[in-house]
Formats: sequence, structure tokens, C-alpha cells
Amino acid sequence: MPRQISYRWRLRELMAGRGMFTVAELMPHLTERGITLSSSQVHRLVSGTPERLSLPVLATLCDILDCTPADLITTSAQNLPARRTAGEEAPINLAARRPTRVRLTPEG
Repeated sequence: MPRQISYRWRLRELMAGRGMFTVAELMPHLTERGITLSSSQVHRLVSGTPERLSLPVLATLCDILDCTPADLITTSAQNLPARRTAGEEAPINLAARRPTRVRLTPEG
């Protein structure tokens, strides 16, 4: 059965928990640990959900926020219903195809 995996990026929440509310407050921490990113790159990290992230940046964020990668990225998975393949016949519901029996009642 196929599974759908999703994740949630929690950088902004963890920053707020540590009293950092702007990109400008995060940038010096990154720089002093050897990560040089432009303010627009850091803004995208904070405000959006990254599709790709280098391990040095992830490790640095974890060090700054005193957290683990599991704290920064929460994941969830759920089963998806199986899809029918081409040529596969669906089971026939005979009850839906049978006509309803007519009941005759005397007039009167």
C-alpha cells in the first residue's frame, strides 16, 4: 500500500522559543559558526519550508537553537488507498444492478 510522507519545518517556532524574532537576529549566529548566507537566503529558510538543506546548515541551526533535527523537522506518514490499475475490473455489486421487485396491492 502506498504511503504519503509529509513534513513540517519548525525553524520560526524554535527561533521564537529562544527569543529570536527576525532574520537579523539569526544571521550573526550563523556567521560566527562559519555559515555565510545572504539575508534573502536566511529569510527564505525562516519564512518558508526548504526543499533542500545542506547538512552543515542543518547542524549549525541545531547548534544555535540547542535542538535536534527531529525538533526542526517533524514528519508524518499515512497510508493512501490503493489505486486501480488499467485493465483491472472492479468487483460487481449485484444488489445495485438488480431491479426492485414490484408489489401489487389490491385497489380499494
